[in-house]
Parts: sequence; structure tokens; C-alpha cells
Amino acid sequence: MKHTKIAVILLFAFVLGACSSAKYGRDALLSKDIGEYYKAIEQYKKARKKEKSREKRLEYAINLAECYRTIGLYDYAAQNYKFAIRLGYPDNEALLHYADMLRITQDYEEATETYRTYLDSVPGDERALAGLEAMRLTQEWVANPTRHIINPIKEINSKESDFAPVFVGGRDNEIIFTSSRKAATGNKESMITGQKYTDLFRATFGVQRQKWQPPTLLDESMMINTGEEEGASTLSSSGEEMIFTRCLYNKTQPMGSQLFSTSQSRSSWSDPIKLQIVGDSIVAAHPALSSDGSVLYFVSDMKGGQGGKDIWMVDVNGGAFGKPVNMGSVINTAGDEMFPFARDNGELYFASNGHIGIGGFDLFVARKNDDGVWTVENMGSPMNSPSDDFGIAFVSGENKGMFSSNRKGSRGDDIYSFLVPPKVYQVEAEIFDKETNSHLEGATVRVIATDGTNLKVRAKNGLFKMKLKQGNEYVFAAFKDGYLRDKAAVTTVDLPDSKDFRFNMYLTPTDAPIKIDNINYEFGSWELLESSKHALDTLVQILTLNPTITIELMAHTDFVGSDQFNFDLSQKRAQSVVDYLIEKGINSQRLVAKGYGETWPKTVTRELAKRYDFLKRNDELTEEFIGKLAPEQQEIAKAINRRTEFRVLSTDFIERFDAEPER
Repeated sequence: MKHTKIAVILLFAFVLGACSSAKYGRDALLSKDIGEYYKAIEQYKKARKKEKSREKRLEYAINLAECYRTIGLYDYAAQNYKFAIRLGYPDNEALLHYADMLRITQDYEEATETYRTYLDSVPGDERALAGLEAMRLTQEWVANPTRHIINPIKEINSKESDFAPVFVGGRDNEIIFTSSRKAATGNKESMITGQKYTDLFRATFGVQRQKWQPPTLLDESMMINTGEEEGASTLSSSGEEMIFTRCLYNKTQPMGSQLFSTSQSRSSWSDPIKLQIVGDSIVAAHPALSSDGSVLYFVSDMKGGQGGKDIWMVDVNGGAFGKPVNMGSVINTAGDEMFPFARDNGELYFASNGHIGIGGFDLFVARKNDDGVWTVENMGSPMNSPSDDFGIAFVSGENKGMFSSNRKGSRGDDIYSFLVPPKVYQVEAEIFDKETNSHLEGATVRVIATDGTNLKVRAKNGLFKMKLKQGNEYVFAAFKDGYLRDKAAVTTVDLPDSKDFRFNMYLTPTDAPIKIDNINYEFGSWELLESSKHALDTLVQILTLNPTITIELMAHTDFVGSDQFNFDLSQKRAQSVVDYLIEKGINSQRLVAKGYGETWPKTVTRELAKRYDFLKRNDELTEEFIGKLAPEQQEIAKAINRRTEFRVLSTDFIERFDAEPER
């Protein structure tokens, strides 16, 4: 009898458990269908806890995963997808979503394996291939971050959700944003997020204390902020007109979100008016006005879209709205595109989980070319993270603003500031005497740029500095009386970041012969070798850079052979150099060929003395001097004597053109 009672009690408990599990499951399904994901999660968790049926537990697990994925709790979504797959959930979509969650939570190795497993069953699936590509691109974006500087705004953010900031009047000292913080009106909690219904708040920047002041409700008269949810707003360029989102809820059916318009006069907002632009669509949210107010962008799930929530646009004319137009498949995907923002330079920014990205929702920028065709680009790292990044806004005319993110370090959805610092380009050059290798006093640098810049700058103590402009090509020519010029060139065109250009310039004194390196001939011949021609091109550059000098080309031989033979050979070699220079366009009036044979032995320079330890500066490499050296050293010394040099004869050459002869 006793055992019979126990069996009856256990059976009764099992029946009650099954009934309560089924009720929780039905309630969860209803909540999920009307978008109350947080409430659905709580009900599914209770249902699964009481459920004994494997099939039902499997059903609850997959629905939990879907709810977690929808509200951006990707770790929990991954856990439930994994549980459902282990229980044998048959739909391959679960495997794909599980791979996505692993990717977003940066478990790349497991994600790669899961994508490939999925592709074994569904070969060529574009979503899986996009997931693999996203991991590859993510590593590139992280390895090559953009120049954005990002910081959380601690004075504005709360423990609850704070997101979707907009700048009042486009200025950087006042924002309106959405928040579910404790100061929000009403006592209801969202069944989507589990937090209080959101309201619109205002925050201003205190100039004296250089920090944001504590946010306050945008409207305490219950004109805008009501017992429903308000958020995601846009302002006219003056800040006096606002369109915002209001979400309505019902226990039995989805009411969706709607757009309302209001205007401000003497710090008071008018009674909001519902905008009739989407018909019976369940969603009209996240408004964004163009800078001139002629176009309204918004988010909707109405028919005619690409799938999920899309960005739409509608023309605005004197307060009247035209017919909504979908932004098309370049911007919209089968996923969700949300939180558009129209920048004053014509760019459109938005968040998407359908385009290839780093996390759940990433920030993207769309640009339209001259033919009206849009291109979409991921904003990269650090603007995007493995979490959700959305709700961006720019200060008018500046490359800075704010956006929303629940990235690591956030307490939920937080507001972050971002700034792209201006690119700074600077050139710094040291000017040396090439012979002494010391800084050259009194040099001047001429600066010529493609923007028309043409100026002379005096170098101080052999140092030259100046700031450069973006998008230019620059040529710098350093000069001083008694020296050959030197030049350098840099460009600031298409540089991805700031840059300091540093280089040295060497001015060669003209009071001594200047050796031309690597001038070689066939043995006993005056024919220039090809390698010599390349070396002479340097002399062409020197003559071009110094257009007022005339020079003497001096060819020298060693003492091997007769004096007359060496004179003749050196003269022909000097003339072959002159002929080459004339062929390259140098005026023959600037050139004199002179062969010196063996009569002008080389005097050892500072550079030669450093190169050869058996030579000292100012040694003269005469036949007598060379005869005292070791055989190997003698060959080196004779090779030094076999040289081609030039010296400056004058610095006042002016090119004259003969008049055309009469016909």
C-alpha cells in the first residue's frame, strides 16, 4: 500500500511537471514569435528544466539558441547550439549558426572545423564561405588597424544600456541618446532585453570642467518619453526637429515600432505625430535624416526588402513624405541592416550582421560614386570588435563622433567616442659637406611642390625642417655657393597615416676635382662599357640639378706605358664621356674634355684613407710613392690613379639659343 502511494505521488508529480513544461513551452513560443526574446529565454529555461522528453529538450535548446543569438548573447547561443547538435538536431542551419557563434566569440579553430563540416553537407553555401572569409579578413583588420582613437564616455554610460547617440545641431557639446537606465520613465521591463523600457536622454559637455555632465531625461513632461519605449532618434541640422522611434507592446500580439515627429520651441517639444510612411509594416525604426533634410533613411521589415530588417529611404518635401524605396542589395542583405546615419559628406553609415564582419553587428560605410552606384566597406578594427558595434554619429564637418558597442570592457551597450586625428607630415633633413662629413652652415633649401609651392628656406646649423601638406609631391634642392647641389623628393599622396620624412643631403665642394665612380673602359680603349654609362647618368643628374655650371672632364691614367700613349688615351676617354653627356641632352658649351695622362697623380682624400689603411690623407700617388708599396698595394694605387673626374670651371653659365636662320 505504501509503495502504491509513492507511485501515485510520483506519477502525479510527473504529470504536473509535464503540464507545466508544456505551458512554459507554449508561453515561450508566443513570446519568441512577438519578439519578447528575454521573456522567451526565461520561459524556455524553465520548460527545459522540467522537461523529460529528449525531443522537447532538443526543441527548447534550439529555440534558446535562436533567442540568444537574436539579442546578441553569442556565448550562450553557442552553448545551446552545441547542446542541440549533440542531441542530434537534424537541421543543418543549426550547424551553420553554431559556426557563426564560434567565429564571433573568436574560437576560430573550432569555427573553421564547423564551417567545413557544414560545407560537407551543403557544398558551396555562400554563408559558410563568407564565414570563413570573415575570419581571414578579421585577422587582416586587426593586424592593420585604422587610425581611429576610441574611448568609452564614462560620465554618460550607466550599468544599463546606453546607445544610439546623435549630436544636437551637429555640434560636439550636446547629444541625445537612448538609455534604459534607472532614471527612465515608467516601471515596465522590456521582454526583449530584460531591462527597463528605454527613453531619450540629453547630455551636455561642461566646458569649464572639460567633461560630460550627468545625463537628464530629454522630456520630463511625458510628451516624448512615455510609458512605452522611446529611442533611436535623428535631428534636423538645426536640432529643432526630431524624428524618433517608439515601440509598442501587447501581451498577445506584436505591435512593432513606429516613427514619430516632433519639433522644439523655447526648449519645449511639441506633441509627437506618427509618420505614415510604412503602411501596415510591423517595423519602422532607426530614423536618419540627410544633412539637408531632403531624405529620411529608416529601418523596416516591410515587403520588398532583401530579407531581415533593411534600410529604406524616402524623399522629404516640405514635411510630406514620398514612397519608401529599398536601398538595394548592395547595402541590404539577407541579415539585418540597422541604425543608419547620413553624414554631411554624403556617406551612409549603418550596422549589419549580414555583410562580412568581425562580430555580430559591425559598422559599415557606404559611398556613392558619380554614377550613383553604392559601394560598402567594413570600418575595420578598432571601430569594430567581436561584439556588437552600431549606432554611429559624426560631428558635422569633422572626422570624430560617437558610436555604441557592447565590446569587452562595456557594462552592456555603452557609448564610445571616436576620433581620427589629422594626418601630420613633416620633413627633417640634415645637410652635410660631403668632403668633411660635417654639418654645412649657411645652406639654403628650395622647396617645390605640385600644389604650386615654390619657396626658399634657410637651414639652421645644417638642419632643415618644415611641415608638409597632404596630397602633394615635393622636391627639395639644397644649395650653397661653392658647392654642388643635392636634392631629395617625397610624396604625401595617398599615405594611410601621418609620417615623418628624414634624410641626409650631401653638398660636394667645387674647389677640388670630383671623382666619378665606376667609369670603366676596355683595356687600352676609350670605348665606354655599359656599366660606365649607368654611372655617368649620375653626372647627368648633377648637371641638370646645377644648370649654371660648366665643367672640365678630366681623364687620368697610371704610369704604365709611354707618356704620349697615355696622353692620347686619356684625351679620347675624356672626349667619350663628353660625347655621352651631349647625347643625353647636356649643352656642349658646358663641357670641356681634357686628358692628363699620368701627369696628375691622385691625392688621397679622407674617404680613400678610411678605405685603405696603407694610405694617409694627402698622400700623392706618384710613381715613386707607389714603387715603395707592396705588390698588391701597388695595383690598388695604380687603379686609383686610373680615374675620370670633373671640376667646376664656372658657375654663371646662361644657356643661349641661336636665332633661327633666315630662309
